Amino acid sequence: MTHPLRNFLSALAVASAALALMAPAAHAQDKKTPQQEKMASCNKEAGDKTLKGDERKAFMSNCLKAKPEPVTQQDRMKSCNKEAGDKTLKGDERKAFMSKCLSNKG
Repeated sequence: MTHPLRNFLSALAVASAALALMAPAAHAQDKKTPQQEKMASCNKEAGDKTLKGDERKAFMSNCLKAKPEPVTQQDRMKSCNKEAGDKTLKGDERKAFMSKCLSNKG
């Protein structure tokens, strides 16, 4: 006969393992590709303008083809600095983060 605590611990271990496997998948679904973000942004803008039919199709086509504004080094510095501050990085850790962040061209 098995002990009730042993059954509980076994069930707890199985549940923990299942949650651990599900967490990365759920997190991955939260991240959108740049194309998905652009689509959502264009779609929202078309909705805000209450465009319909061919007018909406034309707007969406032009919006999705539009090139984003180039990011300047100053903009990148502000963004990286804010992100480092949000992460409360200090010293060598902050220097390493800033170097990597500023080298990213995207």
